[in-house]
Amino acid sequence: MSIPIRVLVAKPGLDGHDRGAKVIARALRDAGMEVIYTGLRQTPEMIVNAALQEDVQVIGLSILSGAHNAIVPRVMELLREKGMTDVIVVVGGIIPDEDAAELKQLGVAEVFQPGASLDKIITFIRDSVKQVA
Repeated sequence: MSIPIRVLVAKPGLDGHDRGAKVIARALRDAGMEVIYTGLRQTPEMIVNAALQEDVQVIGLSILSGAHNAIVPRVMELLREKGMTDVIVVVGGIIPDEDAAELKQLGVAEVFQPGASLDKIITFIRDSVKQVA
């Protein structure tokens, strides 16, 4: 029996819209992953500490507020500080293409924009965790 992939789904910042994050969390769970959903208004510090405590392989950040250029670099910095460079970070939300490219340069594995299919997200996470394992 294989150990399920552990994913932390987080809503950083002041964005109060979490329907998309809950849909993703449910889809990942239905695909056999263990999902920890942190809820709304999480700081980068709260997210990274939860990821460390829960021993997750993947952090999924859902950002619709436009604050991705402030939040994601801080999450990546905290992960490096805590030696958690093997944690895969994916970001979903309303992210312009040029910002998505910058986030990937910071170490984000993938950016999923509106309209990305649940199957694509699930497959990407499974394939990424296999590569790391």
